[in-house]
Parts: sequence; C-alpha cells; structure tokens
Amino acid sequence: MLNDNLKQQLSTYLQNITSPVALSVSGDGSAKSNELRELASQISGLSNQISLTETQAARTPSMSIAAEGQEPRISFAGIPLGHEFTSLVLALLQTGGHPSKAAPELQQQIRDLKGEFHFETYVSLSCQNCPDVVQALNLMATLNPNITHVMIDGALFQDEVNERQIMAVPAVYLNGEHFGQGRMTLEEIVGKLDTGAAERQAEALNEQAPFDVLVVGGGPAGAAAAIYAARKGVRTGLVAERFGGQVMDTVGIENFISVPYTEGPKLAASLEQHLKEYDVELITSQRAAGIHQNELIEVPLASGAVLKSKSVILATGARWRELNVPGEAEYRTKGVAYCPHCDGPFFKGKRVAVVGGGNSGIEAAIDLAGIVEHVTVLEFADTLRADEVLQRKARSMGNIDIIMNAQTTQVLGDGNKVTGMQYTDRVSGDSKQLDVAGIFVQIGLVPNTEFLQGSEIELTRFGEVIIDAKGATSMPGVFAAGDATTVPYKQIIISMGAGATAALGAFDHLIRS
Repeated sequence: MLNDNLKQQLSTYLQNITSPVALSVSGDGSAKSNELRELASQISGLSNQISLTETQAARTPSMSIAAEGQEPRISFAGIPLGHEFTSLVLALLQTGGHPSKAAPELQQQIRDLKGEFHFETYVSLSCQNCPDVVQALNLMATLNPNITHVMIDGALFQDEVNERQIMAVPAVYLNGEHFGQGRMTLEEIVGKLDTGAAERQAEALNEQAPFDVLVVGGGPAGAAAAIYAARKGVRTGLVAERFGGQVMDTVGIENFISVPYTEGPKLAASLEQHLKEYDVELITSQRAAGIHQNELIEVPLASGAVLKSKSVILATGARWRELNVPGEAEYRTKGVAYCPHCDGPFFKGKRVAVVGGGNSGIEAAIDLAGIVEHVTVLEFADTLRADEVLQRKARSMGNIDIIMNAQTTQVLGDGNKVTGMQYTDRVSGDSKQLDVAGIFVQIGLVPNTEFLQGSEIELTRFGEVIIDAKGATSMPGVFAAGDATTVPYKQIIISMGAGATAALGAFDHLIRS
C-alpha cells in the first residue's frame, strides 16, 4: 500500500502530532475494505500517538479520524490515496494538535460559526481541485465541534452519485442539500456560512492605506509581480478571488524550465509560500469590478470596497472559453465539463466528445481514452493544431475518432443529464447528431477583463489588455501582465516573466512620478 520511501516521509510528518488520535475503520470484507484496513494499519504503526479500532459506519469502506475520547467529525468514505492522500495526512496532523497555517482570524471566525453543519464532498481521486475543498472542510470540522465532514470517493459509491446525479467534482452538500460545485477556498466556504463576513471585510478594506503597487490577480503573473514589487521596498498589495489562478486547474507541467515535472496546485502552493516571505498584503475572496483614476488609481471591488494605489498591475488571467451554444449552460456539471482530469472518471465505460483539436483537446482525448468507452474529437478547422507527437498518440489509440470541420451547434439532454450533441459539417452543411454522455470543452481561453469594459484601459477586440514592452497600458500608472494581455504565448513561464517586467515598469513609474 505505502512503499518504504512514503512510509519514511509520513513517519517524519506524524512526529508533529502532539495529542492522541483515534482511527476507526468500517469494512465489510471486500477487497477495497481490506485495502483501507491495510492503509490504516500501516499509518497507525508509524506513530504511537495513533490508535486503530474497527467500527460500523453508514458507508463502507470508510475511515474516521478523531481526537482520542471524542466523536469523529472527519471521515473518508473510500481510500484516500491519489490527490487525497495529502488531505488524509493534514487531517491526522490537525486532529493531533498540529496548528493550521490558515490565518488566525479566519480560524476564529470558523470557531464562532453557530448552527449544525454536516458536509459531504464527492470527489474523484484523480481530481486536482478536490483536495482544496476537502482540506478546507476537514479543518473546519477540526476547529468547530458543530461541523462534520465526509469525503466520498464517487467511484466507490456509484449509487449515491447516480441518485444525486453528480457528474462533476468536487460536489459539496450541506445538511443534505447541494452547497457548492468546483474548487472553493476556505475563505469562500466560510463566507457563504457567515453572511456578515463580506460586509465586515469590505469595511476593513476601505480603511486600507493606499498602496504603492497594487496587483490585481493571483496567478503566476500576479505572484511574480507582487514579489518583484515587494523586493523594491514599496508598499505592495495583491487582491484576487483566489490565489493560484488558472494554474490550479493544470495537472502535469513539464515545460517549466529547471523543473522537469510538477503539478499546478503544487506550483501554486510554492508561489504562495514564496510570496508570504515578503511584506505583501494578500487579499483574497475579492473580485475587481472596475478601475478609474483620480488623485490615485482606484479599484472598486464587487464587495463594495475600494482599494487605492499609486500604481496598479492587472494580472487577472484567463479562463476556459465556452461553446456558447444552446444547452451548454443548462447541462454544465451534468455532462458538460471543462476538466477531463477531474470529471473523466464519472464517464467510465461511456462515450464522450472533446470539442477542440489543440494541445489541450488532444491531451484530454488521450487521457479520457483510458477511462471511457470511446472519445470523439470535434475540430472546427480542417487541420488539428495539436503538436504532432500528440496527434500520433491519439491516432494510435483504437477508441479515439477525430472529426474535422465540425461546428458544435447544440448540447442535447433529457433534462437531467447530457445525452448527445449536434454539430454542422462545415463542408457539406449537413447537421449531424452525436450520442454521448459527456462533452469536454477545450477550445482555448478568454481573458478575465470584463471589469475593464468602459474604462480608459485599451483592449483588443478579443478583450486582451494592450501593453507595451514594459507592460504599460493606456492608463498612466497601470500595467498588465500574463494571459489577460496581448502577450502572444499563454504559458506559465512567460506569465511570470511578464509579471516581473510589469513590476519593474511600475517601480520605474513610481520613481519618476
């Protein structure tokens, strides 16, 4: 179950436990139950602070974690390996008294929540978005005795998945009702429960002293810009809905120079750790709603707060482009998906389509082909844009078909889930139907710049911020970097360099103003 190297690493981590932890395993003699029992046994054998008992739970196989002498508030229904192994380790440490890195005021806010909150999170072990949600809810259960949380591996509990018609993860339920879908930060979850939090935070933000450099956006470009600005010794702030940006949705990264392989969430965590080594005011769970210039540059937020700064760096990134066809919005998370790594396992043995023939589309098809019965790739153009090595790999697989000159026109469904799609053959003009259970959209990016519409910031017709060689925009004192700009190649390493350039440009503006 755990190799010797992993056991050694885990043993080192478990030395941080300061108070006894009780593991309880519920099994039924099945192969998966035996796997979970073996995992629990190996973990308990690595620390004399961890005890192991058998129990009978509502879901089997499952494992619960509790401080000794207390009722369990954290459970894993399934085997928490893959991306969720870190969630298991953190739950053990935090239950055993090891402090969380979450802000002390946020932890106190969790402790002060009133009411009973029983969370369930459906995940797939290949989902890189799910651990953020699982770990946030586990921490909340650790801090507040009125909160419980169970992670549920959808692959092992298909009856529940089918009953609740879950086709995308993470899917969170609170007290039996749907609470949220997709990645959510700890701050976002707490904000939804504590209805007065947003107003209090807006009031606090309005009292912030003006920044010298304010970075809007928390992806690689924004992080690099904030670090470079802070190193100049100027008052620096970074505001973002969530830290990490689109890189959090990236699984394998193999072209980040000097790092042969990493994963998006791991890179984002490293960026945040690096950022926190500097004096940067990090403001999350806030979305920019505009920008205008008075004596200082002002950035209104959706919460009603207004941040002021002598210079601003826009690094809001981009998001997956949508099809914008009938049925897409209706069946989002019900068969229409944008992350093959996260949601692919829910289509095991089914027929799916991938819309888009670029690198991301062909990579998605290859990834899905190992899970689903059949993949059909639909490409609008008459040639694929993906790298030749990816095309050869896709064509070598027996369950991938590629259709060129295909314009998607409609997503079809039965009211609950996707049943197919319609597309037009751009050569013949014929309308055709494809019967599929899932549609994975991989057609490029659209910049997150809607909040700049109507401002003095000049945009291209595609919505990209126009910048010069120093990252300067059409508004004096405002710079931009990364995927939201006219930079020709949307790559992590290029975004970081652009962020550094924008920060240096902003500093040059400050010393000359």
